[in-house]
Amino acid sequence: MNTAILRIVVIALAFAFALPLHAEDSVPAAAPPYYRVRYESSTRPGELVFAVNYTLWIPPGVKTIRGIIVHQHGCGEGACKAGQTAAFDLHWQALARKHDCALLGPSYEQPESANCGLWCDPRNGSEQKFLQVLSDLATQSRHPELATVPWALWGHSGGATWVGTMLILHPERIAAVWLRSGSPRLVSQDASKQPSLEFPAAACAVPVMCNLGTKEGVTEKTGRFARVWETTRPFFAEVRARGGLIGVAVDPNSSHDCGNSRYLAIPWFDACLTARLPDKSGGTLKPMPTEVAWLAPLLGDTATPAAQFAGEAKAAVWLPNQRIAKAWAEYIKDGDVSDTTPPPAPANVRVRVNGEITWEAEADLESGIAAFIIERDGVELARVPAKPTGSIGRQTLQRIGYSDTPTPPLAETRFTDTQASSEHRYKVLAVNGVGLKSQPATAMP
Repeated sequence: MNTAILRIVVIALAFAFALPLHAEDSVPAAAPPYYRVRYESSTRPGELVFAVNYTLWIPPGVKTIRGIIVHQHGCGEGACKAGQTAAFDLHWQALARKHDCALLGPSYEQPESANCGLWCDPRNGSEQKFLQVLSDLATQSRHPELATVPWALWGHSGGATWVGTMLILHPERIAAVWLRSGSPRLVSQDASKQPSLEFPAAACAVPVMCNLGTKEGVTEKTGRFARVWETTRPFFAEVRARGGLIGVAVDPNSSHDCGNSRYLAIPWFDACLTARLPDKSGGTLKPMPTEVAWLAPLLGDTATPAAQFAGEAKAAVWLPNQRIAKAWAEYIKDGDVSDTTPPPAPANVRVRVNGEITWEAEADLESGIAAFIIERDGVELARVPAKPTGSIGRQTLQRIGYSDTPTPPLAETRFTDTQASSEHRYKVLAVNGVGLKSQPATAMP
């Protein structure tokens, strides 16, 4: 069978597999500040063979978007479905809100048995669909700047391949890249389908973090995911040898799941976005400052200011500043990152006549939201959730799963007091991921 016929067969099979899978059937509803666009699959050569669903969140009240944070899921039907809730993640929203960024969660409708490379290599049609959706969402949300603002890209597994390849294709558009459990493939496995890639000089100026679990080939050399380190290590070495701003953070507890990676990823993105985003939308990305960088030996556990580093700098882990170096050292030690600041207090606490209490909340940027405490007349009445129901990594309000996204059904900020009366007074407190409590927010009459 010749190459052209084989490609037609592969595309036809992928299209056939994709038909019964409709991710939008179970995705949470999208109404402002959420926006959604879905594209059908295509059988045309060079176009995306899977349907894809994009959900965007825009911080309420923001006038002009300064950037887009993309949270890209990995391969397989389960990972694709996990991507449906990425834009609803309160913790990632806190990062987006701080920097006047939108939060975008793609969800490719790839069946488990289909070829992941048909979307995680952007050149197979997903690059063009991504660029198209930015324009379509710009129109739908009435934020025309969405089509041109910079991107901060997070990707897991095949999603790391996608965001890493986008870095190679569009380095001038990208503020920072986080590669969880994967890396771009510079050398093509089949040059007849896609040529090999050359890492461009411009991409060396973009901060990158390679993040994987120790069980992905670092300390455990066998198993399904052992090759992650085999491919990540040479990618890191090549980019760093060329002066690239790239680091490695190994999670000591995890394998291919995302573990507690968000507690390092979100502060790391915070540092990169603070340094690189233009002051005004439409400007060019700023260069990442290097004079405050810290370095650490690869697979070492101690970072020092770059000017004091005694080893080979172009083989060392690159970290953007002292704050991130401290968080990195905590993370690689036990998979945890400390937080000494309380979370924001809830807002707009209301009590209805039927005893239903509702409120609004923003997540703690450093450690997210674990729970809420409901007080009645100064005494704790209940917690939401009443009992931790399990997450990958820390216990969280939204039950973060394998792919670093909230597990449906999404947690609601409401509680009903069955013994309510007009004489009671209610307050709500937020509890962050390390157990610190916010100031109480009093219910309005």
